[in-house]
Amino acid sequence: MAMAIRVCLLLLVFLSSAILSFSLYEDQVGLMDWHQRYIGKVKHAVFHTQKTGRKRVIVSTEENVVASLDLRHGEIFWRHVLGTKDAIDGVDIALGKYVITLSSEGSMLRAWNLPDGQMVWETSLHSAQSSKSLLSVPINLKADKDYPILVFGGGYLHAVSAIDGEVLWKKDFTTEGFEVQRVLQPPESSIIYVLGFLHSTEAVVYQIDSKTGEVVAQRSMVFPGGFSGEISSVSSDKVVVLDSTRSILVTIGFLDGDISFHKTPISDLVEDSGSAEILSPLLSNMLAVKVNKRTIFVRVGGEGKLEVVDSLSDETAMSDSLPVADDQVAFASVHHEGSEIHLMVKLVDDLDTVLLRESIQMDQHRGRVHKVFINNYIKTDRSNGFRALIVMEDHSLLLLQQGAIVWSREEGLASVTDVTTAELPVEKDGVSVAKVEHTLVDWLKGHMLKLKGSLLLASPEDVASIQEMRMKSSGRNKLTRDHNGFRKLFIALTRAGKLFALHTGDGRIVWSVLLNSPSKSEACERPSGISLYQWQVPHHHAMDENPSVLVVGRCGSDSSAPGVLSLVDVYTGKEISSSDIGHSVVQVMPLPFTDSTEQRLHLIADTDGHVHLYPKTSEALSIFQREFQNVYWYTVEGDNGIIRGHAMKSSCASETADEYCFTTRELWTVVFPSEAEKIISTLTRKANEVVHTQAKVSTDQDVLYKYVSRNLLFVATVSPKGAGEIGSVTPEESALVVYLIDTITGRILHRLSHQGCQGPVHAVFSENWGVYHYFNLRAHKYEVTVVEIYDQSRAENKNVWKLVLGKHNLTAPISSYSRPDMFTKSQSYFFAQSVKTIAVTSTAKGITSKQLLIGTIGDQILALDKRFVDPRRTLNPSQAEKEEGIIPLTDSLPIIPQSYITHSLKVEGLRGIVTAPTKLESTTHVFAYGVDLFYTRLAPSKIYDSLTDDFSYALLLITIVALVAAIYITWALSEKKELSEKWR
Repeated sequence: MAMAIRVCLLLLVFLSSAILSFSLYEDQVGLMDWHQRYIGKVKHAVFHTQKTGRKRVIVSTEENVVASLDLRHGEIFWRHVLGTKDAIDGVDIALGKYVITLSSEGSMLRAWNLPDGQMVWETSLHSAQSSKSLLSVPINLKADKDYPILVFGGGYLHAVSAIDGEVLWKKDFTTEGFEVQRVLQPPESSIIYVLGFLHSTEAVVYQIDSKTGEVVAQRSMVFPGGFSGEISSVSSDKVVVLDSTRSILVTIGFLDGDISFHKTPISDLVEDSGSAEILSPLLSNMLAVKVNKRTIFVRVGGEGKLEVVDSLSDETAMSDSLPVADDQVAFASVHHEGSEIHLMVKLVDDLDTVLLRESIQMDQHRGRVHKVFINNYIKTDRSNGFRALIVMEDHSLLLLQQGAIVWSREEGLASVTDVTTAELPVEKDGVSVAKVEHTLVDWLKGHMLKLKGSLLLASPEDVASIQEMRMKSSGRNKLTRDHNGFRKLFIALTRAGKLFALHTGDGRIVWSVLLNSPSKSEACERPSGISLYQWQVPHHHAMDENPSVLVVGRCGSDSSAPGVLSLVDVYTGKEISSSDIGHSVVQVMPLPFTDSTEQRLHLIADTDGHVHLYPKTSEALSIFQREFQNVYWYTVEGDNGIIRGHAMKSSCASETADEYCFTTRELWTVVFPSEAEKIISTLTRKANEVVHTQAKVSTDQDVLYKYVSRNLLFVATVSPKGAGEIGSVTPEESALVVYLIDTITGRILHRLSHQGCQGPVHAVFSENWGVYHYFNLRAHKYEVTVVEIYDQSRAENKNVWKLVLGKHNLTAPISSYSRPDMFTKSQSYFFAQSVKTIAVTSTAKGITSKQLLIGTIGDQILALDKRFVDPRRTLNPSQAEKEEGIIPLTDSLPIIPQSYITHSLKVEGLRGIVTAPTKLESTTHVFAYGVDLFYTRLAPSKIYDSLTDDFSYALLLITIVALVAAIYITWALSEKKELSEKWR
């Protein structure tokens, strides 16, 4: 029998080792995570459609991205995401092989290789002041220094060689009050014309030799009315500008350097004219002017005489002019009507000649057309064909060709501003789940493939089959919720005011809606989304209701602008209601109260010091009045260095007829002296965070009670001189101070000072601890500090007999007005990288260990176990501390490559990380957004409450069968041996 046991144990060890070995194989990629690449809202586009090479379009965007897109499918060939302070001012193609970009207000010029996007050269240009940035690339393809790239920015005009980026010459235009408006070089001319305004009243023209940069001639002429607004170049020797009253169009001619003015009142062109605006499209001998919500086309005659030749609605987008066959110039116009967009291409010289007229069905949730770029090509019948790249109101990018949408990109997702989560609907009874394994043969085949994969015997075809089978069998893409809570919706609000519902399974867009109902109102032309809140989350008695989210917007960028509220159904994406609320929005406060339909109550504070209750129902009002005296909140005035605490006072029905409006009273004020401290960061705990236990048992069997309060505010201040860039001050001039403030009483519970340190500060606050990241000027390193807060007033509950007899104060109510008896523990560590954002994992019950999710400067996400920032770490931990899991103290936090949850991927332009619990306690959702989107499921303490998706049931079955067979065989052999021994 002993031999049988040994054989069983050896077999068990061999088979179990195959089961327990774990790593991320190629067939597991994409099973629990997905990554989406975007570029943002396009502002410049240049087509490259020569016969040789792939047809592509070069674009620059508002997210500071320069990219090359495939014209056939819209895929990204290559892209580069520049810094947040490196905004792109212009883009063009030089010599047919280089992409030229101008950025940083005209101070940085770069050349990229057109096929692969590799940087060819980079030139930093001298800049002395803030000014308009202009880029002029010669259209000839010869590498000739007589036709350099002309760049104006920072008050200087530079001539740069397109071959190697060498600055050939520069000219100083930093004269006080002089603003350069245009830099023009007529074809086949060696003279450069620089047109500018001196004090907005005098037109000045410089003639500059393109070879040497010397001024050949200078002319100036005073215009008594003064200039204002945008300037439009209509030819190589004429521009048109508005006067200071914006009621007269002034044509400025500078033929051969001689300046002439020709004035045309807007009233002579349009009846009942008002204030005018010159639009940006560059049209040959013509300009577009917006007057009275109409766009008029004005032709410029030989002597500067203007005449109206056409008129369109103000919602029409126009392209720049484009040369076509036979020395003709055309342009495109696109406007939206209902569910269709109409594209027309006309000749500039003859607007009655329409080269192209197409109507395309368009999703109404894309909004209006914002920009259009056109490109022409030769059809097989030798006629001109046109393709149009259009940018919509929701920032989406579409290519139109031959009356159809060739491809589209949802670039609004590159500018996500707020994210929340929502559950999917429950699967109804009687609805069968699609089954993948229909027969026993399919079942055996599937598990045999899994077995081959586990033993590393699978071929590439088998790996593809395994991955496809897992994708189908997991059911992760279904639009119903699962028992593990893995299937959810992430609701994302973008800068354009559009909502997207993203499925956690594969990241696909379940629905999207542009909140454009308020934009149809004349009082609110351009609403912008501020924040996103869960409005209705049905649970028990309201399961027949669909969940909904609240979007709070504002009609303008000013904080005093009136607000807009929109309610959106989470299941369908339909906008339930939208309304202008008639008051400003300064702060939105979700309350922990719901009505009978489980709509959450919200308070919205305005600039007048009033708060308004939503929803405006009698039931919500009665619930709020019962809790009237228990509502507190705070406001932060960062520029003034003031934090104020507020409470409810009374109804403001005496001032207004609104019974849902209330006045407030100021409870406390914390003022930071402006000459010593400047607020740079504030943070509170998540309102929905779950804390599993308040007690924490230490290694010496002592019990520490966490100071857990939802009213704690983390505040970081820095010396005013230290509020600038890192390294801009000396260690003696900067100090970083961290405060923990009770928002009910305004009491400062803890203060921690870091001398010789400065921001930026990135922090996270969870349970009773906070972690923040900053820069140490003395050590020239980044640091991370952790602070843990404990409640000393509950120390007497350590007596076991008191707990048994019930003589403890664990259930006693806690009041912020009672003086807290607390102590803190803190520790600081060096950290090797700069940080963009920090988040913390969250689970359903709060039992699982926490992990810090650190968004690094490299746009990756590092998962760092909370144990590494435990303030109890010591150089030589005792055996009891080691058993508890306390790590020996080191001066730096480790960066383990395997701890990057983004693997080798980057979330370009990373701005935020959102975590949400699943129904399994071991697992959490992680969603990161920036220019890219990334999602994964994370198990901080490994998966301990379920089997993994790749668990091999076939191998388990084979193991059991093998053990049973081994036991039976060894039992038979043992019986035979015993029998033979008895016969001896």
